[in-house]
Amino acid sequence: MFVSYKWLQEYVNLDGMTPEILAEKITRSGIEVEGIEYKGEGMKGVVIGHVLEREQHPNADKLNKCLVDIGEEEPVQIICGAPNVDRGQKVAVATVGAVLPGNFKIKKAKLRGEASNGMICSLQELGIQGKLVPKEYAEGIFVFPGDAETGADALQSLALDDAVLELGLTPNRADAMNMLGVAYEVAAILGREVKLPETAYQAGAEKAADYISVKIEDTEANPLYAAKIIKDVKIGPSPLWMQTKLINAGIRPHNNVVDITNFVLLEYGQPLHAFDYDRFGSKEVVIRKAYENEKITTLDEQERTLTLEHLVITNGSLPQAVAGVMGGADSEVREDTATVLLEAAYFNGQTVRKASKDLGLRSESSVRFEKGIDPARVRLAAERAADLISRYAGGTVLEGTVEENHLDIKENVIRLSVDKVTKVLGMSISKEEMVSIFERLGFAVEDAERELVVTVPSRRGDIAIEEDLIEEVARLYGYDNIPSTLPEVTGFAGGLTPYQDKRRKVRRFLEGAGLSQAITYSLTNDKK
Repeated sequence: MFVSYKWLQEYVNLDGMTPEILAEKITRSGIEVEGIEYKGEGMKGVVIGHVLEREQHPNADKLNKCLVDIGEEEPVQIICGAPNVDRGQKVAVATVGAVLPGNFKIKKAKLRGEASNGMICSLQELGIQGKLVPKEYAEGIFVFPGDAETGADALQSLALDDAVLELGLTPNRADAMNMLGVAYEVAAILGREVKLPETAYQAGAEKAADYISVKIEDTEANPLYAAKIIKDVKIGPSPLWMQTKLINAGIRPHNNVVDITNFVLLEYGQPLHAFDYDRFGSKEVVIRKAYENEKITTLDEQERTLTLEHLVITNGSLPQAVAGVMGGADSEVREDTATVLLEAAYFNGQTVRKASKDLGLRSESSVRFEKGIDPARVRLAAERAADLISRYAGGTVLEGTVEENHLDIKENVIRLSVDKVTKVLGMSISKEEMVSIFERLGFAVEDAERELVVTVPSRRGDIAIEEDLIEEVARLYGYDNIPSTLPEVTGFAGGLTPYQDKRRKVRRFLEGAGLSQAITYSLTNDKK
């Protein structure tokens, strides 16, 4: 799990915490931080420039002569070979004296007889992996939104001033595979509050139930399926802040709607899928097991052959997605999509794992279903995505959510003996300290004399028994704060017999003389 330090700050107050100190505290509490990547480390002198003029280089067919405003008194001339550079664009400019990845320093130069005072950069030249660059900029320079401030720090605008912590999560800590889960963990460590995202949109006059229905045929594999309809959507780029968050998390931006589903996946840990409603093919969603040898072309444009064990999302007849793994190409969101069918569901982890393994498809979505998601966040994530689509894609969210629900959300209630905590940890921790730890974790606690009755929220599916709670107490109290104690011994202490003592002295004397001991079959007996 890649955790953006700046993004995490939006949920938890990290004042006084450098990335290194935070990483140390997280590691000491039980989740190992395997590394910290400082985006843009060593880079400087990159600003947002405004291309005022562009003309063909007089002596080169593949070069452009550009006049660029970089926020200084006079614009500068820069020679650029990018095929997509044009007048009016806001671009990343490495000014004279700037340093790019690999300690590449920008100097004044002459290219085919024309002066060049800087360099208009692609994202790859700024150290971003090619596989994460939006497709429209993969072969050229990156273009900022038109409202970007000329002369501003381009590295800051691209979140290349961020630090990304890589968490080495054990299989039981699926709750930390999302930003809110990490925020709860960090807030508990630091004793601070978690600020949750706010959702607020004005629903349209029409009802979602008039556009779609939901039917689940296998309620064990899919106990909950919720669908929302968003009309009048305008597909385009997502906001720059969202694109940079996705890139720093290792996900390539596509368009506003798809990026929002991926953003909410990272934020809530709840996989979502957006269908083009008009291409979906019907007014009903039917979730069923696939037919033997049924075909579907997935978003990666590969035709997949399904079996009876695979769960699919259909329009009543044809499969439109492999549940929890990947959507189908036929109903994907495209540039002309106007109405979105938004899916939020709870799929059985084993069912998703089986399909993922059989089809050779492992996605951000399938990984989370396999590990286990928080059932209480399914609807919350759908509302969050609908709100963002209404804001950044101009959509109108229709009233209501259409769903079929067979999911029984239970929170584990565990009785914890205060004396057992002391016995297991080998030290005395006050009941008040235990209560404080559980409350910092967001667990509800009731005092019952020598016991605590702890209600564990559904997001922490790894906590099921008393020993799990004791582990939480230990790691939040601090393993370093648990004293080392020797066991109490009654009677005589152990020691070597005179024979053992003499044999050890002889062995050490001979080893010191440079000899090696070898025991062969000819020098031993049947008993040995």
